[in-house]
Amino acid sequence: MPGRLTLLVCSPRVAAGLLTRDAWTVLGDAAHVLTADPDEPTASAVAASGISVEQVDDAGLPLARRLVESATSADVVWIGSPDGDPGLTDALAAELSRADEPPEVEVLVGSWDVTGARLLDAVAVMDRLRSPGGCPWDAEQTHQSLTPYLLEEAHETVEAIESGDLGHLEEELGDVLLQVLFHSRVAQEHDEAPFDIDDVAAGLVAKLVRRHPHVFGDGDASTPDEVEASWEQIKAAEKPDRERDDLLAGIPASLPLPLVVAKVRARVRRRGGDETLDGRLAALGDEAVAQVERDRDRLRDLLS
Repeated sequence: MPGRLTLLVCSPRVAAGLLTRDAWTVLGDAAHVLTADPDEPTASAVAASGISVEQVDDAGLPLARRLVESATSADVVWIGSPDGDPGLTDALAAELSRADEPPEVEVLVGSWDVTGARLLDAVAVMDRLRSPGGCPWDAEQTHQSLTPYLLEEAHETVEAIESGDLGHLEEELGDVLLQVLFHSRVAQEHDEAPFDIDDVAAGLVAKLVRRHPHVFGDGDASTPDEVEASWEQIKAAEKPDRERDDLLAGIPASLPLPLVVAKVRARVRRRGGDETLDGRLAALGDEAVAQVERDRDRLRDLLS
């Protein structure tokens, strides 16, 4: 009676031992558990659980034929490689079509990527680029040398949003993410105050939880305006007293004037509003936008 060949497919971005119940059951019941690399994380985790894992070397029959023959009369599990074993399914189809009594074959997904799992790939790629043997240009960058790129990518993202081109926006968000990963990787090497991407993410999570008590605590904000007001109150409480009354506090000096004006006007409105001041700020904002356009026209003329 033919056996069964199970191709166990696992996400390389999920901890190796976090397999589904079905995966562990099949592994435990199999007569043979085979792999190309016993040091690969999933194979190592299975072996560490007490299940015998046998290595299939490159010598002898092609892999697909060896798997089919191994499963002719026994249940066999093949622990797939992280790259998905390209070409294996086609080779297996050819071998199965030639067998007189082919084994049953199934693909069993042992673990799935969770949302955000590809961020792990991005971190790994950035680490490779920055590490010895990586990219010499990436290796010599500093926070200071990367600053122009961070500003540029932020502005290009804004333009993509304004264009309505979602494909362009997706690309530009990736470029902004690259800057976050890059700066975090550079900071990891600092001699006195190092931090890494996990520290950045942990700080963000703590801030989001702290500033959303209506979601994670006992806050009662239920409308967008109430949420915004609560956010500002929490944010103000985190600042030194001298900064709480300063309408310009915390606004970067490098931020374009039209955006500075818009941010200050929003703060004025949240603090009760001052129609006279708001009118003056609006006029200043309009003039700042017009000046930006004039400067851009001058540059265009210079380049023509």
